[in-house]
Amino acid sequence: MPREIVRHELPEHERVCAHDGHALVEIGAEISEQMDVIAEQVRVLQHHRIKYACPCCDQSLKVAPTPARIIPRGLLTEAAQAWVITGKYQFGMPLYRQAALLRRFGGDLASNTLAAGVVRIGQAVQPVINLLRDHLLDSDLVYGDETTVQVLKEPGRKAQTKSYMWAQMNGAGTGPPVRLFAYAPGRGGVHAEQLYAGIRRGAVLVSDGYEVYNGIARTYDLTHLGCWSHARRPFIRAEDAIPKAARSTNQIATRFIKLVAKLYRAEALATEWTPAKRQRMRARYSAGVLRQIEQLMLANLHSVAPTSLLGQALHYLQGQWPKLIRFVQNGSWPLDSNPVENAIRPFVVGRKGWLFADTVGGANASANLYSLVETAKANGIEPYRYLVALFKRLPLAQTADDYEALLPWNIALPSA
Repeated sequence: MPREIVRHELPEHERVCAHDGHALVEIGAEISEQMDVIAEQVRVLQHHRIKYACPCCDQSLKVAPTPARIIPRGLLTEAAQAWVITGKYQFGMPLYRQAALLRRFGGDLASNTLAAGVVRIGQAVQPVINLLRDHLLDSDLVYGDETTVQVLKEPGRKAQTKSYMWAQMNGAGTGPPVRLFAYAPGRGGVHAEQLYAGIRRGAVLVSDGYEVYNGIARTYDLTHLGCWSHARRPFIRAEDAIPKAARSTNQIATRFIKLVAKLYRAEALATEWTPAKRQRMRARYSAGVLRQIEQLMLANLHSVAPTSLLGQALHYLQGQWPKLIRFVQNGSWPLDSNPVENAIRPFVVGRKGWLFADTVGGANASANLYSLVETAKANGIEPYRYLVALFKRLPLAQTADDYEALLPWNIALPSA
């Protein structure tokens, strides 16, 4: 961080030796530090496009060209747009609050003006999003999840109708990290088909137990892995429903939870291992734990009411069983879909602040901008710096190589 030195000196009449009266000389300083914050500053960049004319005739008049901008004739600079976008999509600050914050520093802008710019930026970055999707779908392992979003003005639908934000990410070690969000008015297979069209055949898909992902796996011949975190949650709910006074370690739900915990403890120990070594551990140890879980499941599946919490947990486990045991076949395959749940969490947290999207265009723009912010973070790049560089260079891109150079792991960022 930059340092500014603030000198604290004795008054001149005190710089005298009390013993012999000689003037004291400076021999050093005792140093302490505080962090200071400089208030935000708003300024106006006034562009002067210089005009030229021939002094001898009126036949030659020239003017410097308008610089290429991501929003032609846009009111905000690229840096200002990046400030607004990271404020909303990285830090969850609704646009009306950003407008109020700007007014404190002299920037009198309506939140509608900010929203219009965000939508146009979200549309302009689509070529970069398309390239990110190409990289994602070419990965060996892809995670999928989805969550709700409300869109107020969607043709033919009530404002209260649930729409969805779908999240996808690639697995560690399958290329540069990609985090993608996509808006869809529904949760059905027709929407999933559009998002997974072009995925590498034979790749690995990791998801929760939502049926639509089974169809995607069948269509593209994917190896489909289940999620042990989702399989454990119904047993936790079943255990929580038991009065504390009646609980014991021999409760069926508790026994399942403890067995699943063994799988996770083994994985925690093997985090830094090579996939080959981890697979040997899974074959020797985890496979045995799976057999215990299966035996316990089959022993209780038909002796518990299917509609009870425990019955629902058992039937969910049985339905997901072929996908849940598949991880032992490969040491690089994950135990659950927690990584994509963690990736979707910034959207879920931000949604609590801004609550809804006004239009479908706004929802699509939000999906694109969340994708850029989260992908930048996953690649260890500060989102604001990335977005400023991207917004400045995107209008100049013309070829596929130009756009490829704008991906977070390729773009050259100016020094901070």
